[in-house]
Order: sequence, then C-alpha cells, then structure tokens
Amino acid sequence: MDNTLLTITGTTASGKTELAAEVAYRIGGEIISADSRQVFRGMDIGSGKDLADYTVRGTTIPYHLIDIHDAGYEYNLYQFLTDFRKAYYGIIGRGRRPILCGGTGLYVDGVVRQYELPDAPVDEEFRKSIAERSDEELTARLASMIKLHNHTDTETRERLVRALEIQEYKLHHPDSFTKIPEINHVVVGIFFPRDVLVGRIETRLRQRLDGGMVDEVETLLKHGVPPERLLRYGLEYRHVTLYLQGKISAEQMFEDLFTDIRRFSKRQMTWFRRMERNGVKINWLDGLMPLDEKVKTTISWLSQ
Repeated sequence: MDNTLLTITGTTASGKTELAAEVAYRIGGEIISADSRQVFRGMDIGSGKDLADYTVRGTTIPYHLIDIHDAGYEYNLYQFLTDFRKAYYGIIGRGRRPILCGGTGLYVDGVVRQYELPDAPVDEEFRKSIAERSDEELTARLASMIKLHNHTDTETRERLVRALEIQEYKLHHPDSFTKIPEINHVVVGIFFPRDVLVGRIETRLRQRLDGGMVDEVETLLKHGVPPERLLRYGLEYRHVTLYLQGKISAEQMFEDLFTDIRRFSKRQMTWFRRMERNGVKINWLDGLMPLDEKVKTTISWLSQ
C-alpha cells in the first residue's frame, strides 16, 4: 500500500465521521481524528464524537487521537502534529490506510501543508530576558517571525512565551526542526447548501441537548474542570457552562448556541477556502448525495 493519506473534512454537522467510517470499512482503514476537542475524555456529546458511527455492520473501525487526555488539559497544535505522526506511521506499519477526519481547520491544514514540528527545550535565560516585556510587544515580535495561523499562540502569556521560545530556538538550531512526513494527499470535503446545513445544525443541537449534553457539562464541572477552561473550549461547552452558572436562561442558551454554531460553520468554510488558495486541492462532495454514492466517489478519488 502507498503512503497516501485520505482526509475527510467539512463543516460541523456535515457527516464527516459517518463517511470516514464507511470508507474505512471498505478499504481497510483506520481513522485519525482532527478535532481539537475530541482529544478530551468526558467531552463526548458536546464535541460530537459520534462513537457509534465507528461501528459499521458489526465491525469496529479503529480510531486515534480521541479520549487521549483528561478534560482541562492544555492541548495544542504542536502536540496534535506529533500525535498525528505517531498514529500515521503506526497505521502504515500495520498495512492499513490512514484516514484523517475532522473539522478543525488548523489541524487539517497543519498536516496537509506540513507545518513544522518544534523540538525546542525550555530556555530559562530567554524567558528571563523577556519577562518585563508586555504581551503586545511579544505578540508583535512573534508576528515579525512567523505568520500567526490563529490566536492560539497568543491567547495566554504562557503560550505566547512558548511560541517565541520555539522561534528563537529555531533561529539558532534550524536542523532540530522536522516536518510532517512527505506524503501524498487526497482531501475530500463535504458541502451542503447553506439552508440545508443550518437545518442539520439545528436538528443535531436539539438531539445533543435531549441526549444529555447539559448533564455532561455538569459532570465535568463536578469533577473539577475549571469553568474558565470550559468557557475557553467554546460553543457547546461555553454556553452550557454559562447556563449552569445561572448567567443565561435555557432559551437563551439554545438561541446563542445555535447562532454561534452557524457562525462557526462559516468560519470553517472560510478556512477551507483559504487552504484552497494556498494550493490545497479539496475534492468537494455534494452532501445531499446518498451515503453509498459518497463512499464510492471518495474511493474513486483515492484510486486516481
């Protein structure tokens, strides 16, 4: 088997996991999740793990990078790329087909466009040298060294210092950085007309609320996950936490969450379009196609 990585992506509520599992069943694949919240244990409903989808006609499809850390852990792009590489080589070593599946655009882009993996140690001297600098100064310094992919590297002082530390190390030790391996890519995206997607988002949101999403967040809080961390996870975890704190009503929770998920889906599409402008070929599937036709089309693209 060659080293081609099949990536299945798309907006929230587009049916990525179902398609990936069906394709994996037919071609002997294993799935690597590219979702920034599915790495956390106990965050099942709100993150949309849809674990039942990994069982296809009685066969459980192996999956990776799901439930690998406790909720509240600080997971980031660099860790994801490192974990991805380990999972990818393991799947290839077993003679199976790796399938990357998820809608976190930064993670997908990091794999497909081969972001660098930093191996920089902590540098206490460097940290002392910038201790008196403001966040604004450090952000400007970082922006002069790299293109900021999103706000992740600058959302906290700790992350900002670490990002600068990595770039400073790279300047003096360029050979210590490795990249995601040179592999062939077939990227498939699922696309729905906007009105259909909005309907799917609403339906899935109601299903998650009826399925115990509020109880899930309440359990995380009871088990010691700080509410500030849940608020930072965004979307479902942000608005349900606000509701449980008594800051918003159930009705406002639903309406605000529905609005934010719609906006999030637009941002996802913006990210995918940016990937295309950066040279990534995304083969778009009509989301309204029957599942079997989607599977056959995806496999045909993989075989070209």
